[in-house]
Amino acid sequence: MAKKMKTHLNLSGISIQVTRKNIKNMYLRVYPPEGRVALNCPWHTSLGNLREFAAERMPWIKKHLQNGHKRNEKKVPGYVTGERHPVWGEMRDLKVIRSKKPQTVLLNDDGEIVMLVKNGTTAARRKKLLQEWYRSQLKEQIPGLIKKWERVMNVSVSEFGVKKMKTRWGTCNIRDRRIWLNLELAKKEPVCLEFIVVHEMVHLLEKHHTPRFYRLMDQFLPDWRVRQELLNGGV
Repeated sequence: MAKKMKTHLNLSGISIQVTRKNIKNMYLRVYPPEGRVALNCPWHTSLGNLREFAAERMPWIKKHLQNGHKRNEKKVPGYVTGERHPVWGEMRDLKVIRSKKPQTVLLNDDGEIVMLVKNGTTAARRKKLLQEWYRSQLKEQIPGLIKKWERVMNVSVSEFGVKKMKTRWGTCNIRDRRIWLNLELAKKEPVCLEFIVVHEMVHLLEKHHTPRFYRLMDQFLPDWRVRQELLNGGV
């Protein structure tokens, strides 16, 4: 199990950075200048307990956020310099640079998302560039996860793909032994991607969500419920 896991909890329009680690109590801190709210909690704290803890302290949170900081309202992304976008569970600054080089996206040494574009590139095109970069990030990570869990489960995946999905994080075609992963997983914690890979691969052993399916999940990935909460309650 990882020593520390970060995600985000959205409550009353406020994004709270949640860090799960090996501690006994929950601690809440507010950083007014940058408008950041941080909540440290024990590893197995449920999403319900996190929400209750934060909700009880919401007046206190809002009061401290107002001290020197006006919280920015959520805007439709324009994919311009200064915006922040999630990458593997962390919010990253976006820097758009006009260049004659091939249009691309990368992470620099400062952890910024750098987008090289040509003059006149539209917001729609910049959005597509970022999405394709997310796709490439996933395709770098997925093969290693599949290989790891094929050995553990004694199953084989013939093919995988990445696509945008509205209601599912992943799907499994049992007959063709093919799994699909949601493009949005590139924005989530890496442990969430592994959870979905394992979930879909377990379907190769048990087609439906039967008691046996969940026994297998408990066997292969004992903390899968924590990962599920992080996935559904995060960025």
